Amino acid sequence: MVSEDVLLRRTEQWFVRQGAPTMIEGYGFRSHVLPRMTPALTFVAVGSLAWLVLQQSSGLSRWLLLGLIVATTVSAWVLLSLFVRRMPSFSPRTTVLVLVAYAVIPVVTPLVQSAIDIKFTAPDGDRGTDSVWVALVWFVVVFGFAFVATMLATTYGLGALLKAAIRHVIADLRNSVHLLGRALPPMLFVTLFLFFTGELWQAMNQLRWPRVSLVVLLFAAITVLAAAARLRDEIGRVEQDLRPEVLRVACEGTPLSGVDIAAPLPPRRLTGRQLRNLLVMLAIRQLVQAAVVGLALFAFFVLLGLIVVTPEIAEQWIGSPPALSWLGVPQAMLRNATLFAAFGSMYFSVISMSDAEHRRQFFAPVLEKVERTLEVRAVYLDVRERAAA
Repeated sequence: MVSEDVLLRRTEQWFVRQGAPTMIEGYGFRSHVLPRMTPALTFVAVGSLAWLVLQQSSGLSRWLLLGLIVATTVSAWVLLSLFVRRMPSFSPRTTVLVLVAYAVIPVVTPLVQSAIDIKFTAPDGDRGTDSVWVALVWFVVVFGFAFVATMLATTYGLGALLKAAIRHVIADLRNSVHLLGRALPPMLFVTLFLFFTGELWQAMNQLRWPRVSLVVLLFAAITVLAAAARLRDEIGRVEQDLRPEVLRVACEGTPLSGVDIAAPLPPRRLTGRQLRNLLVMLAIRQLVQAAVVGLALFAFFVLLGLIVVTPEIAEQWIGSPPALSWLGVPQAMLRNATLFAAFGSMYFSVISMSDAEHRRQFFAPVLEKVERTLEVRAVYLDVRERAAA
């Protein structure tokens, strides 16, 4: 018979694997987030040593030292990952030591190189006595950004969610004909004729890829906002359906599969962090699904452009010889295909959440995972309260 403490610990590990770590009761930075951040922070810290080796050594010794650092980094990553799987909780003293050690490294690394080499080599290649301060600021900014990004990714289980989304994509490939057969015709009806607009080709010939990337991010943000609005409408309905027969089905295949559930459980209020975690879970699945449709649209428009838009036609639309990519095709065509693929993906995601038929086909499976997570959380909290009584 498994004790209730072991059962709760295994359920908490299940939440982490599902990409919903905030469902753990008492979830906090010191108790849960920072210990799981340790492998990634170690990787960043040791990576700064690799940069120092590349700056100060040359020849065979350079690659030997770099290989040693890489081997050390991988070993540390594996050992710390095994340690983190036990879901340890850091004491206040350990927390301070980890944070101080991480904060000291971006300051110590450029100072060490400055002591070795009076003419310090800054990250931008400039050498001089003043560039040590430039490198110091650069290291602090990079380490700070890495810490914040790792904290957010760990807090909301982005790693597990991405793995799950990739698994879903691989599974979706088996049904890709059905998916694309349902998704592509409406997208092409909206975007096909715009692809042959001369003014758009002129704009895309001048627009650089960083700006095109911002447009793609804008469409992705709209997809996330649409998913957030839809999720808030669904949460109330999901939380109220906590009947025993529903909860037993939800707990199958989890550590709580053998728990006795005799009566309906009361609804549980979600915190803001937990709502955001569910939003991230839903948004990543929607974005990955939209990316599959987007790649198909991109391939279609590139193929269509290669067949229909000859170099002479492209030059006539643009008004000058088009800029060519390294593949020898017009940049404007690739940017147009990217733009319409991003727009079509956003349109598909919004339609899949609002249209009844598309919702049943594409959005309902995503909501089922959210529903199951909330149902397992209700049983987990009930077991936790019975163990504390």
